Amino acid sequence: MASEVHPPKIQIENLDFSYADEQAKPLNILDQLSLSVFDREFLTIVGASGCGKSTLLNIIAGLLPPGSGKVYIDGREIQRPGPDRTMVFQDDAVFPWYTVYQNVEYGLKISKVPNPTRDQQVKHVLDLVGLTGCDDMYPRQLSGGMRKRVDVARAIVTRPEVLLMDEPFAALDVLTKQHLQEQFLKIWNDNRITVIFVTHDLEEALYLADRVVVMSSHPGRIARIVSVPFERPREKDVKTTLEFQTLRRELSYVLDANFSD
Repeated sequence: MASEVHPPKIQIENLDFSYADEQAKPLNILDQLSLSVFDREFLTIVGASGCGKSTLLNIIAGLLPPGSGKVYIDGREIQRPGPDRTMVFQDDAVFPWYTVYQNVEYGLKISKVPNPTRDQQVKHVLDLVGLTGCDDMYPRQLSGGMRKRVDVARAIVTRPEVLLMDEPFAALDVLTKQHLQEQFLKIWNDNRITVIFVTHDLEEALYLADRVVVMSSHPGRIARIVSVPFERPREKDVKTTLEFQTLRRELSYVLDANFSD
């Protein structure tokens, strides 16, 4: 992780966000939230359902405006979506009428990347996510794990500076999820872009992250930020160590203490 003496990649200052409920009363989702995310950092965010984790990602992506407060990338205020940020959602976002190759190529075509360069980048990313040889397959022919790898490939092929991931592996079975965690960590170790990754899974949060942000619920505030001490590259066996399980238990206690009905 980049040292904290450097300016943050993402800076969030006194962020508030509210929705109107059915009686048109404001429902406070995020309250006075401030956070710095550093260049090439892998940050995970955990918290109870409804604490504003996904809302926070959408504001960073420029898909929602803050109620009040500011969000910056490299010192520039975020006011709209941009190519420097890409989102990966829990649900598959692949186009069913496109092949794997065409899905991954899509963002590059929109950006008018020349064809020879486009082809080289698509093939490189398909190799990174383990989908070489699947170029001409359609999403209906793929397993859930393979479709998620297409999602990841589409997100990273345009080389964003920040990757925003909203519970991307939550719908997968345990073994597929574990395999994709390992594969994604390898990709991140080789490329080191800034990642903000929302999850409900404390084990996943600790295994992937440099730091874990624990959010309180109703409204969403930062309850604790925990630095993860495990060296990189990180093997899956780290999950079975006493230190890992002790830290997981501590995170669970923090979550329980900051949960409200």
